[in-house]
Amino acid sequence: MEPFVAFPKIPRWSRDIIITEKIDGTNASICIDPITNEFSAASRNRWITLENDNHGFARWASQNQDALRRLGPGHHFGEWWGTGIQRGYHLAEKRFSLFNVGRYTKEALAELNQGPGEIVFRAGPVLYSGPNSEAAIAASLDRLAVEGSLAAPGYMDPEGIVIFHTASGYLFKKTLKDDEGGKGKNG
Repeated sequence: MEPFVAFPKIPRWSRDIIITEKIDGTNASICIDPITNEFSAASRNRWITLENDNHGFARWASQNQDALRRLGPGHHFGEWWGTGIQRGYHLAEKRFSLFNVGRYTKEALAELNQGPGEIVFRAGPVLYSGPNSEAAIAASLDRLAVEGSLAAPGYMDPEGIVIFHTASGYLFKKTLKDDEGGKGKNG
């Protein structure tokens, strides 16, 4: 007989959400091993290196390793975006925006942005934080449609939003265009 597996608790839908702007770039992450302190960079599907990079993220992460290590042990996921990646946002540089805005304080991000070199750490701009609300979701999408990107002011074609459901720990996305169809098979 297989070992007993308990059914997990089901989170309540009516709990807080945090809505951030969804940035259209390429998924990127850094990992700091909690035991060996080894530093690695990754894309959505693989470890990346200076020789097998993803839009220059491994190079950037390597060059900014000392600052990135201040994030602490573990995986730190985000979006690598800007010039030459997806929408580009009319930027002259690339930026790394961390997911899970609740994990990082504004003070910690500000500290990471100090020091030599242009290290651009950001969390996705927060559009709403509070009780789960379809009205807040709609208002966040409307705001982006009217005002354009908050991550790259002046860019008038933002992708959409990411909704972090705090009780479940899951992220959900809604796009301004073709939300029902999705980007691919797994949308």
